[in-house]
Amino acid sequence: MDTQLWIICGLTFVIHVIATLAYAVRIAGVRTRRIAVSFSLFGIIALVSRTANSFQGPFIAKRVELDIAHHMEQGLLGDFRLFLLTATVASTVGAFLIPTFQRYFSRAVDHFQANRSIPRLLLHVFSREGISYIRLGAQFPSRHNVTQLATGAGVSWKVIGLNVIAMAIWTVGVFASLYAGYLKPDLRVTCANLSSVINGFATVVLAVVIDPQVSVMTDDVIEGRNSENSFRRAITTLAGARVLGTLCAQAVLVPAALMIVRIAELI
Repeated sequence: MDTQLWIICGLTFVIHVIATLAYAVRIAGVRTRRIAVSFSLFGIIALVSRTANSFQGPFIAKRVELDIAHHMEQGLLGDFRLFLLTATVASTVGAFLIPTFQRYFSRAVDHFQANRSIPRLLLHVFSREGISYIRLGAQFPSRHNVTQLATGAGVSWKVIGLNVIAMAIWTVGVFASLYAGYLKPDLRVTCANLSSVINGFATVVLAVVIDPQVSVMTDDVIEGRNSENSFRRAITTLAGARVLGTLCAQAVLVPAALMIVRIAELI
């Protein structure tokens, strides 16, 4: 693997780890009873993901340009499949980090609520007390959290299935548009700007079906109409669905790229 490939995989890893850890924010919000503050603080962390995302596309685009310019024979399909595999590994790592991250994040929310200062929060994180808590607060997912899924997923199978589909499409969106540019070099700029064709469906499903369902479950726990245990089961299930979705993205990559090529030819 060359340096550029390592950088792209690293950026992909960061993007998908942070996206998976977003599930932990809801658990932290439920435990602290401060949903708005939780999402506001996570927005700071999400800036890292957005920055990585802004660099990922240009790095991949340059790789495509160089491959086309030098008429390389091996093609880039293997590289794109590696990027998708990185997304799967990152989502899996993020899922395992949810118990630890929600504990750290809950403490951060409580500290911010008491002091109402981001600089003070950052100083606390890097203080002796904060570093000690980071070291002692790490926790692997308990076996009980996994085995209890046998008693119910905590969310409907329809939502689980749609989450898998949405994650597969969302994961492959940018990759498919850039790979389409490799398949159709004379329309590669058009193809690169058609990622919204693929991501559009995933965005609609997430915004119209998945997020409202999870938000309702979050409010139900806050208001006492649902148990926190059931909510954790739902979050664990959705995190697993996310990992499965990134795996399914491998099968979606080439058909999505070919569809983008066809649309680029028609417009």
